[in-house]
Amino acid sequence: MTSQFENHLRAVLDLPLGAPDLLAPYAVMVNIVGQDVDGLPPLHTALRHVLARDPGLRVHLYGKEIRPRRKLGHVTVVGDDVQVLLERAHHAADYLSGAIDE
Repeated sequence: MTSQFENHLRAVLDLPLGAPDLLAPYAVMVNIVGQDVDGLPPLHTALRHVLARDPGLRVHLYGKEIRPRRKLGHVTVVGDDVQVLLERAHHAADYLSGAIDE
């Protein structure tokens, strides 16, 4: 599989393009939105928990200060069952944002 970024470089450098094959039939992305931070564990603690619980997740944090309703990043997951992917991504995003504590 060749990423969009790599294929862009290949095109600019006049190299043959790579195959943009899919990793899986479905991909789900869910935003991580900040909540009230009082009493929440540090974000890195929550991140370690989420990744240990579900190593197939990809978490992208934007390095922003945590504030209510502010987009802090997103969770991406790929696989074969879109309903399962939605549940996994929403659970991780909700935990990271502090909306749930399991």
